[in-house]
Amino acid sequence: MRPGGPISARPLHFIWIADCSGSMSVDGKIQTLNQAIREAIPHMREVAKENPYAQVLVRAVKFSDGAQWHIAKPTPVEEFEWIDLTAGGVTDMGKALQLVAEQLKIPPMPERALPPVLVLVSDGQPTDNFEEGLKALLDLPWGKKAVRLAIGIGEDVDHEVLKRFINNPEIPVLQANNPEALKKYIKWVSTTVLKSVSAPASQSTNGVASSVNVAIPQLSNEPETAADVW
Repeated sequence: MRPGGPISARPLHFIWIADCSGSMSVDGKIQTLNQAIREAIPHMREVAKENPYAQVLVRAVKFSDGAQWHIAKPTPVEEFEWIDLTAGGVTDMGKALQLVAEQLKIPPMPERALPPVLVLVSDGQPTDNFEEGLKALLDLPWGKKAVRLAIGIGEDVDHEVLKRFINNPEIPVLQANNPEALKKYIKWVSTTVLKSVSAPASQSTNGVASSVNVAIPQLSNEPETAADVW
C-alpha cells in the first residue's frame, strides 16, 4: 500500500517460444531446456515479488509440425508450472510468430502494460514462411515494442534468422553450445532481463509503453564452463 491507494501493477507478458523439432531430441537438448526453464521459475517469482509495479504473466508456444500454445493462459508467475516439451518434426517458426502476434493485438493485449518479453529458443532453421510470421509480429505496436531475445542451440542454428527476430543490433543472439550455457542464458533472460523490463522506469505514463527506456544488461556470450557438445 502507498499514500493515495494501492500500487497499480501493469501486466508484463513473458512468452517462451520453443523449438520442438526433431533435432531438439538429439544429445539431450529438449531435456536440458525443460530443466533450465523449470529451475528458472523460482528465480522469476523472486524478481516478481520484489517489484509490485509489474504483474508477471507467463505462457509458452511450441513449434515443430505447425505451432501450438503449449501453455495458453497468461499465468501469474506465482502460479506458473512448467510442462515438459517433447521433440519431433520440422521447424515451423513462422507459424509460432503468427500465434504470438495474434495475442499482441489490442485486444487481447491491453494498452496499459509493460513491454512484453519474447524469448525464442531454436537449434535449427525455419521450414515454413518465417518472413510472414516476423512481419505479422513487427507490424504490431506491441510486437515492435516487445523485448525480443533469442537463444541459439548448437552449430546448426540460423543466426541470421534469430538476429532478424531480435531486430536490435545492440542485443546479440545468445549462443548455447552445451547444457551449462543454455541454463545460464535461460536464467539470465528469466531474471536479469525480467527485472529490467519490470522496473518502474520501464513504465510510460499513458498509452502503450515504450521499450526505448528498457536497458538490457550486457551478458558475455561465451559459455563459462564445459566443452562444446552441441
